Parts: sequence; C-alpha cells; structure tokens
Amino acid sequence: MTLSATGVLIALGYILMLAASPAVASRIGASRDMFILKQVIFLSIAGAIVLAVSSLSLTGVRRLALIGSVVALAATALTLVHGVEIKGARRWIALPLMSVQPSEFLKPCFAVATAWLLARRRTQRYFPGLLLAFGVFGVILMLLKSQPDIGMLSVITMVFMTQLFVDGLPLFFVAAGVAAMGGAFMMAYIVFPHVRSRVERFLHPNVGDHYQIDTALRAFGNGGLLGRGPGEGRVKDLLPDAHADFVFAVAGEEFGLLVCLGIVCVFLVIVLRTLLKLMREDDPFVIVGASGLVTGFGLQAFVNMGSTLHLIPTKGMTLPLISYGGSSAMSIALTIGMVLALTRKRVGSNAMQERYQPAGDALYRRRAA
Repeated sequence: MTLSATGVLIALGYILMLAASPAVASRIGASRDMFILKQVIFLSIAGAIVLAVSSLSLTGVRRLALIGSVVALAATALTLVHGVEIKGARRWIALPLMSVQPSEFLKPCFAVATAWLLARRRTQRYFPGLLLAFGVFGVILMLLKSQPDIGMLSVITMVFMTQLFVDGLPLFFVAAGVAAMGGAFMMAYIVFPHVRSRVERFLHPNVGDHYQIDTALRAFGNGGLLGRGPGEGRVKDLLPDAHADFVFAVAGEEFGLLVCLGIVCVFLVIVLRTLLKLMREDDPFVIVGASGLVTGFGLQAFVNMGSTLHLIPTKGMTLPLISYGGSSAMSIALTIGMVLALTRKRVGSNAMQERYQPAGDALYRRRAA
C-alpha cells in the first residue's frame, strides 16, 4: 500500500509539472519543456531509488544511513565555503545539470543513524548512544544555522525530538525540549530578519508584501470544488515558484478541492500505514528509525500545504514528489525506500536474526537463550 501511494505521488508530480512548469519556463525565457524534461528524469531516478533501497536488509539500511550521514554532513559544511547563494542563503552546491541541497539527504540519514545509536545503547551498557546522537544533532544545528535554513533545522529538530520520545524519553524532558524549541524560535525571530518578516506578515495582514499568499488563496477560490480544468489556471502565470513551493495552489485552481483532498489522503495513507505497521513491531531500531523517517516526510508535506493555505508562516519547502526539484525528489525517495526496507515483511529462516541482531535488541538475546 505504501509503495502504491508513492507511485500515485510520482504520477501526480508528472501531471502537475505538465500543468505548472511551461508558464514558469516561458516567463524566464527558457524552453517550455525544460522543467518537465528535468522532472521526468528526477522522478524516474526517484522511483529507482525507492525500489533499490526498499530491498535492502536492516544492516544495509544502517550502513547506508551512516555513510550518507557522513557524506551529507561534509557536503552541508561545504556549502558554507563553496555553496551557491540564493536569496541570502548558502544551501546548494552547483553541479553540471542541477543544484544539490545536501541537507535534504541529511534528514533521512540522520533519522536512521539516530535510531541505531539509541538502539545500540540498550545492549551495550556503556555505549554513549544518546550522547553521540546529541553531538551529531549539535553539529547539524550549527551548520544549518550558518546557512541559514531555519525551516530545515525545525523539521530535523522535530524528527529528533519525536525519536527521543518514541525511544522512551520521560515526559518531563519532552516538555523541556518543547520549551527549548519555543525559546529557539524566539531567538530566531530576533536574530534573523527573514524569519521576523515572515512571522509578522503571517500575524498582521497589513504588514509587508502578501502578493504570493493572496494569489495562492485566490487560486483555491477560483478552483472551487472541481477546478477550472487542466491548463485553465492562471496562478502559474503569476507566481514565480508555481512549479515548486506553490504547486499545491496550481492543483487547487485547475483540479479543485476534491483533488487537493485526495493529495492530502495519499500523504495520510503513507504516514498512518507506517505507524500502524510499527505498532506490531518490537525491534527498537525499526520503530525509532521508521518513526523519524515518516515524521520528517509528513512534516514536510504539512509545511508546504500549510504555508500555501496561509495556515502557518511561509517557508520555501517542496511538496514531496510533486514539487519540482531533484534534491527533494531523490531525498524523499530515499526516505520512502528506507521506510519500506525497515517495515516490510521478511520470510525465511534468517528473518528473525536479520530483524533483531543489527539493532542489538536485548529481546533477540533472550529469545536465542
């Protein structure tokens, strides 16, 4: 079911790119098919990544996450020196055919690496798994703050806090963590002008420029229940990021409320299906890892749709597998592939050993004894 829902998102990505991208490409003087052709390649690679990663064993997922974390951390640090600056932020590394945002890949790899660190300390009494997890998170915090990328930092922080809670963190410390996040948000509001501007524009409709949000909300109103029809929308001619951050508005105008609700339901299917499967798991590595992965996936979808509908302050974050973007599509494919690899049913004589031994779960040792 999760794999089928992922296929639906990829198909929606193709359809909405056909609807939104030609107008954006023409406006910047490029070929009308430029974004479409690129996204076809990106989504094809994403589909291959989902299938390849989902077939890995638990050990393979762990090794991929550890190696990916090291590479993504190094690449994120590299953006501060040789990164491409866009709108005052250095988050991308320029490659011949595309720009890569390393922090996108850091999100799923860090979630699985954290799960391994937290699970391993269950059997090795003096293994500093929790301390190491906080240390890596501190490095990520400093790197993303320096770019700056407060939105990505907020998502990774929420993923990390969710994993600590699922792993058994007492409610007192959970409340302390929430309070610390509130304090960090206030500091970001004070220190970063772009954060302050977005919050003030969200809270005060008469302050600042509301052109993009107002245009997106009008698009939803124009679409109504069934939409104006494919190709009949106007928001793609008005918004510079109609194919990326505001692709949900294009869907609302051309295909209507029912299709938008269908998109929301597809994301809910992936999130809820994963959580329901985890209720039948007893391997802490699988539970904590998949919980972090699906939390990051769901939060990214919520941030994009919520900001487009003016439910939260605007944040430039893509809609998973639907918005234009190579880094986003491939990192989301990596996330879904890891979720499938962690939660898929395993058969055969070595299934029990593969399932418990890599995480170092004490339950495996008790059953073996």
